[in-house]
Amino acid sequence: MANINVYIIAEKSVEVLKDEVFLKDIAKIYCSDDVVTAKVKALKIFTFTKEHERKLKKTNVNRQVVNVLTLIEMIEATHPGITVNSLGEMDVLVEKIQKRKHKQPMEFIKIVVASSIVFFGTAFTIMAFHNDISINKVFSKVYELVMGQPATGYTILEIAYSIGLGLGIMIFFNHVGGRRITKDPTPIEVAMRVYEEDVNKALVATADREGKTLNNTKG
Repeated sequence: MANINVYIIAEKSVEVLKDEVFLKDIAKIYCSDDVVTAKVKALKIFTFTKEHERKLKKTNVNRQVVNVLTLIEMIEATHPGITVNSLGEMDVLVEKIQKRKHKQPMEFIKIVVASSIVFFGTAFTIMAFHNDISINKVFSKVYELVMGQPATGYTILEIAYSIGLGLGIMIFFNHVGGRRITKDPTPIEVAMRVYEEDVNKALVATADREGKTLNNTKG
């Protein structure tokens, strides 16, 4: 196997269902030799233990951070003569989840509660802001200046403003119902990606400080 190059691209985070975690589960592998590729993909990295399983039942998720240097050492130890080139992340966050994690009724309830809080909270914020700046008095004054007479009831200003506010929210969040307006990611998707990256970095840093990173050892 001399002079054979293997390229691995480790993922930032992955979810697995089984106890045994193989290299193919946490990284993409490329090699010009198909036999070597198959052997490298089948390399077992670590196994979630019974202690991990007990923790999983309590929290529905268990995590293990794997250092890429450990992957390189494992590959080179089991396949002498191979040169490993890492093109991805330096640490991989592996999460073992329950099979029906995303199908439990509690998940649906959480979505409904969170959506209700966001909807009514946003509505209250908008109303409080409008009340704080006395938007009705502003519209009445503008109507009187333009039309030359006091406003009686709701005017075109309130109607146009209400329609414009709704359209502005839909355009900003890039969604109309369940459809996108453009192919660009929505602000919420961007914020969630940033949040996910920050959480992964924090978990990796915490595991490293606590010495729980899979580094130079086999699980």
